[in-house]
Amino acid sequence: MQTTLLVICGPTAVGKTAFSIALAKEFNAEIISADSRQVYHEMQIGTARPVAAELEAVPHHLLGHISIHQNYSVADFAQEANAKINELQKNNPIVILVGGSGLYLDAVCNGLDDLPDSDATIKANLQSTLESQGIDILQKQLMELDPEHYNNMDINNPHRLIRAIEVCLISGKKFSDLRLGKKMQHPFQIVKIGLQMERKKLYEKINLRVEHMFEQGLLEEAKSLYSSKHLKALKTVGYTELFDFLDAKISIEQALLLIQQNTRRYAKRQLTWFRRDKEINWFEASDSNADLINKVKALL
Repeated sequence: MQTTLLVICGPTAVGKTAFSIALAKEFNAEIISADSRQVYHEMQIGTARPVAAELEAVPHHLLGHISIHQNYSVADFAQEANAKINELQKNNPIVILVGGSGLYLDAVCNGLDDLPDSDATIKANLQSTLESQGIDILQKQLMELDPEHYNNMDINNPHRLIRAIEVCLISGKKFSDLRLGKKMQHPFQIVKIGLQMERKKLYEKINLRVEHMFEQGLLEEAKSLYSSKHLKALKTVGYTELFDFLDAKISIEQALLLIQQNTRRYAKRQLTWFRRDKEINWFEASDSNADLINKVKALL
């Protein structure tokens, strides 16, 4: 069998974890996670990290191995992921990379572009704008500078928002244009599988997942992280809303609804990001794992 990296992608809650585990069992393969939030070991419930039974079923890597107090970038992830792929392929020609973070998946599959270094003054000014005027102003600025990237990123992530604007201002070019560099060449084939489902059903699954997170103790997890809410890793859906509740800005009912709403919006942006990749083979998540696995085999 040809040495292959199987990439499983798609929006949040579509069923990537369950399918990747079934796929890994079929090929006796191991899984590398490509989720920009699941790398943090303090963030478990709010990131829908695989539970103990799922982790015991198949070996997983790059999952919960970083602290929220550590600096961790997409470049760090790409370096770790590529090293792990090379290591795993010594024992099995199939390695599975699964996640919904498009930037992380792109960094592994295509490599990273040569973006300009950060400018302390510009970054400080943007951070000041964020703190004094709110994230809406920065979102509008990026929309004007680079509408394409605006539509393909998590615009509620202030760190990435500031970085995208910073790159535009430093380079005088669109961030999206600078990310169209030469693709990295790998000594293995890459087969990309995207899971999709009817949007109404996906949104229902998202709503139910958030309710399940609350039942699992998401609020208690947020309380345990409250003192670190200023950290970049925690400025994300599921935590920022609960921090607002803990700050008495909104009710717990509002927090629940906002997490559901913001997660649905995130799923929509994920789909926008993945739809631009013409290498992705789209499968219906509602199909049985057996049918999906047969479709994967046909691509190998």
